[in-house]
Amino acid sequence: MPRSLVGGDLAVPDMAQPYMKKDDDDEDVEYSPFFGIEKGAVLQEARAFHDPQLDARRCSQVITKLLYLLNQGETLTKVEATEVFFATTKLFQSKDAGLRRLVYLMIKELSPSSDEVIIVTSSLMKDMNSKTDMYRANAIRVLCRIIDGSLLTQIERYLKQAIVDKNPAVASAALVSGIHLVQANPEIVKRWSNEVQEAVQSRSALVQFHGLALLHQIRQNDRLAISKLVSGLTRGTIRSPLAQCLLIRYASQVIRESSLSTQNGDSPFFYFLESCLRLKGADMVNLEAARKITEMDVTSRELAPAIKKLQEFLTSSKPVLRFAAVRTLNKVAMTRPLAVTNCNVELDILLLDQNRSIATLAITTLLKTGNESSIDRLVKQITSFMSDIADEFKIVVVEAIRSLCLKFPLKYRSMLNFLSSSLREEGGFEYKKAIVDSIVTLISQIPDAKEIGLLHFCEFIEDCEFTYLSSQILHFLGKEGPRTSDPSIYIRYIYNRVILENATVRASAVSTLAKFGALVDTLKPRIFVLLRRCLFDTEDEVRDRATLYLQTLGGEVAVGANEKDVKDFLFGSFDVPLANFEASLRTYEPSQKPFDISMVSREVKSHPIQEKKAPGKQPHGAGATPAPVSAVVSYQEMLSSIPEFSEFGRLFKSSKSVELTEAETEYAVNVVKHIYDNHIVLQYNCTNTIQEQLLEDITVVVDAMDAEEFSEICSKPLKSLPYNKPGQIFIAFEKPERVPAIGKFSNVLRFTVKEVDTSTGEAEEDGVEDEYHIEDFEITAADYMLKVAVSNFRNAWENMDLDSERVDEYGLGARESLAEAVSAVINILGMQPCEGTEVVPKNARSHTCLLSGVFIGDVKVLVRLSFGLSGPNEVAMKLAVRSDDPEVSDKIHEIVASG
Repeated sequence: MPRSLVGGDLAVPDMAQPYMKKDDDDEDVEYSPFFGIEKGAVLQEARAFHDPQLDARRCSQVITKLLYLLNQGETLTKVEATEVFFATTKLFQSKDAGLRRLVYLMIKELSPSSDEVIIVTSSLMKDMNSKTDMYRANAIRVLCRIIDGSLLTQIERYLKQAIVDKNPAVASAALVSGIHLVQANPEIVKRWSNEVQEAVQSRSALVQFHGLALLHQIRQNDRLAISKLVSGLTRGTIRSPLAQCLLIRYASQVIRESSLSTQNGDSPFFYFLESCLRLKGADMVNLEAARKITEMDVTSRELAPAIKKLQEFLTSSKPVLRFAAVRTLNKVAMTRPLAVTNCNVELDILLLDQNRSIATLAITTLLKTGNESSIDRLVKQITSFMSDIADEFKIVVVEAIRSLCLKFPLKYRSMLNFLSSSLREEGGFEYKKAIVDSIVTLISQIPDAKEIGLLHFCEFIEDCEFTYLSSQILHFLGKEGPRTSDPSIYIRYIYNRVILENATVRASAVSTLAKFGALVDTLKPRIFVLLRRCLFDTEDEVRDRATLYLQTLGGEVAVGANEKDVKDFLFGSFDVPLANFEASLRTYEPSQKPFDISMVSREVKSHPIQEKKAPGKQPHGAGATPAPVSAVVSYQEMLSSIPEFSEFGRLFKSSKSVELTEAETEYAVNVVKHIYDNHIVLQYNCTNTIQEQLLEDITVVVDAMDAEEFSEICSKPLKSLPYNKPGQIFIAFEKPERVPAIGKFSNVLRFTVKEVDTSTGEAEEDGVEDEYHIEDFEITAADYMLKVAVSNFRNAWENMDLDSERVDEYGLGARESLAEAVSAVINILGMQPCEGTEVVPKNARSHTCLLSGVFIGDVKVLVRLSFGLSGPNEVAMKLAVRSDDPEVSDKIHEIVASG
């Protein structure tokens, strides 16, 4: 039985001790003491709780079994839980200390309802005032776990006394209970501040720790109070190592948040962190202070003491200190490698550490801090212990190797040899995928490594056991292989996959062969021979692909005016999201009109026509529940069915709904903006949340005074709006064709109100005209941009016309952080971040963000943003844009300049 389950040092009954059973070969086989127990049988045994003469040992065994079942995910029905709860309460009659502690645990696990809590409240309050400290501490924990706010006020006096109790166990129990209670009953717990402050001065390390945690929780919403608290305690009143670690965290938080701190070492809180590095015999505190300093944006001089302390821990005799130090240095090396170079001697020694986790972190840190001359030696040392570590650590090593190779590209041969040998060794999917991704990155970034890397891939797929990786490599071979000096050497490896692999890999191999035939004219006759053999494959997909490529590449089926059109059709980028494409195909009904792929939405995420209300809230016009993917085309179908809008053409984009009313108001309204080439349709989703009212002749009066380029041309009002039944109002505006016109719209909801008899549901005949002011909203430049992802940004960027590129630099002024600046520019442009570049590394001083999208008029746009800190909190940005239309590139710059 785990100690955490039964609490503290409680003696577990004999039945809970593991026992041994010998088999025929006299080998010891260990069995679980709970093997084969069933809930029904244990509930039957629980009847022992009702015996007039309680058997403490037997009752302890039954409770232990019940706790085991509950912690293994077993659930009790309402009736079963109630029966067990009432039976357990009878065990308060027993004087056995071990059984009493199990009773406390059982009540906490059962979490009785409010009407059942009263049954045990008196017993627990009696134990709170018991002379036995163990009873008092446990009773406090249980009582605070199960009572509500009304009962809490009744025992508040006892809890305040317990906080300053002389017994540390009782005081800690009360403080921990306060930490849990402050979330639901903050006003009550705040009244304990004086007692908690007294607990912070306690001589008990644990009481001081819990007291500081609770005091911080009480003041967490008051930044000035937190600053005063930390300022007062950093003067040396805290002695508990645990509490000191907590105080270090709070001090670092104040440094980050305080506008008075410039994080340059002038802050008294920073002096406190430095002083914690020098504490004798407090390894935990030293380590926590060093870790927090390394996470700050400090100068090299201010970082040096922390690095020196971590360097000392690298030679410690305690494995936990060595591990903690090398892990922290590993993180520092990601952003400040030069600061860690002084530790290279100690890190070299750790390569031979018996703990492979420490050795792995040491080698990856050295890879980040090492120089070009030490690479070969490090790679040899890595090879010697790679087989001894788990896959998760191998992945860390592989990523470090990739980063180092990009840093020293001339060493690509030894790096690729190491990665390819690792591919041939044993390992799971994630590990092999990390290696494949690393080789792909190296081939993409280092041109000289392409042919060697592709040959390594060819050897790997000969015996690759993962279908996904085989398909990924075949796709990559089809993209890069035709551009090598001798493409023919890869054909044998690719065709072997058609003969030896499963259907998925065979289909990928057929497509790869076709790419070679399309891009290398000298190989086309040989490729056609191989593709004809694929026509007899047992799998439909393989045969169909082979037929398609033979017909199109052989010129038997025309798909364009020239050969370039054929290649674009077969292997060009597919800018339609597959989810949207699938949804459109599912909703397409066969007819005389062929399926038109241009009608498929390019938006990455779909938006519902009418979103559902969030659970637990009043009915509201829109919520956060996403609609199915078919909603991508639903807007187009809905708007096309309205005669006034049917001639507007293809719908370019529908925005997310914008709330125009506060939550819990009598009328809920949100708006969805539908963008066409030279029109905009505003869809107002309305909900009446007043049961006693019926709204009729509802319309929205829109004032477009601040949107001069828009002119209203038609509207479609709503005839009736009963209680809790959403309805839509549509208003259409004309704007200049394919121009990103922007403006602000003011709105007033006008309607006739009729009183409703809630008993009969009938409305009065006469009504009263009324109006309701709703929030303004804006049409922004981001509304004219679709978020469309690209699978390979680098290739897409290079394939764009260089003449369309526009580059300029901008000062973004003072910003909270680099991440905030990146987020702001992404929101202004409304584009899709690529390859995870929207995430800014912690403490980074520069960052590159890649964006893609389609501008109104179906113009593809790619953006490369380079951010950097030019001064204290000052952010500068370089914006490079490429698109299918140079004028759109200019417009993107205009949007950023005006935003």
